Amino acid sequence: MSVEMSKPVPRPGILDIASYVPGKEHVPGVARVYKLSSNETPLGASPKAIEAFKAAGGDLGRYPDGQAVELREAIAAVHGLNPANILCGNGSDELLGLLCHVYLGAGDEAIITEHGFLVYKIQIMGAGATPVVVREKDYTVDVDAILAAVTEKTKIVFIANPGNPTGTYVPVSEIRRLQAGLPKHVVLVLDAAYAEYVRRNDYEAGIEVVSSNANVVMTRTFSKAYGLAALRVGWMYAPAEIVGALNRVRAPFNLNAAAIAAGAAAIRDQAFVQQAVSFNQMWLETLTQALEAIGLTVTPSVANFVLIHFPDIDGKRAADADELLTSRGYILRAVRSYGFANALRMSVGPEEANRGVIAALTEFMGRNA
Repeated sequence: MSVEMSKPVPRPGILDIASYVPGKEHVPGVARVYKLSSNETPLGASPKAIEAFKAAGGDLGRYPDGQAVELREAIAAVHGLNPANILCGNGSDELLGLLCHVYLGAGDEAIITEHGFLVYKIQIMGAGATPVVVREKDYTVDVDAILAAVTEKTKIVFIANPGNPTGTYVPVSEIRRLQAGLPKHVVLVLDAAYAEYVRRNDYEAGIEVVSSNANVVMTRTFSKAYGLAALRVGWMYAPAEIVGALNRVRAPFNLNAAAIAAGAAAIRDQAFVQQAVSFNQMWLETLTQALEAIGLTVTPSVANFVLIHFPDIDGKRAADADELLTSRGYILRAVRSYGFANALRMSVGPEEANRGVIAALTEFMGRNA
């Protein structure tokens, strides 16, 4: 005889998931706050994207295009891809979740790296599968460690390239070596959320690898360099079979009309994107040099943020710096949940915020412990 439960109970494993906690954005009692915790672009969105967003407000009574044809075709035109291999989502987070929903189940495993994006673990566990965490090497994805962790239960491997919160990257030669070493039924997911910012000759976001293999997908986002974080627009480039499988379970109208229109306008305005990338490159170098000059350690980054490591000294730790910075309206991201108990991640912000953080941390490091 079954025992009647007193309330609805989630299936096993759900309550073991640690909820994702976004970066802070408010400081009580501080008039001017600079949010440097979520890797948003300080330049905002292209004026053309904003215009398209506003225009979409004139026809709110109709459902959006469930296939996001305008956006897919715009992405395809800019990157030289077949629109049939592109799937758009409510941010790349939705696409990561769909991959887990379709390719994982109870008894399966998915590999993630020790400092990888937290959403991977959440989605893996949400699908009832087991996340297998492998060590990184010098805060960078270690291909050999991943290959050594593969078992017959492995169904997906998640790689953030560049990494978040590290800002490090894996050369395309290593990505190819990883793909070649994986069983053909294992899906290799290349999360290239920060690809637009990378300026390295040996880096490739994933288009070439996807194009030549049946088990690789690349996810991208409009939330960073394109400045559309508020609209939640992501896309995936993948083999047709994978796109078809995800389309079977995708919500029929997962992107709203304003997101589709603004995304299409944003990706067509590559001149604006290059302005954002150039601004970022200048300040990425300036921040790194300035912070290292005052005695802090900065992990070399190719993205739009820096990971700052603090001394293990009373009064000089990351929590102490965070308290000072927050009191002055500079919100950085504590990254203890990513395995960095004594570090802060700082997004490249507007000039006044960048200079303000440098000045505050210069004062902080000059204080007597």
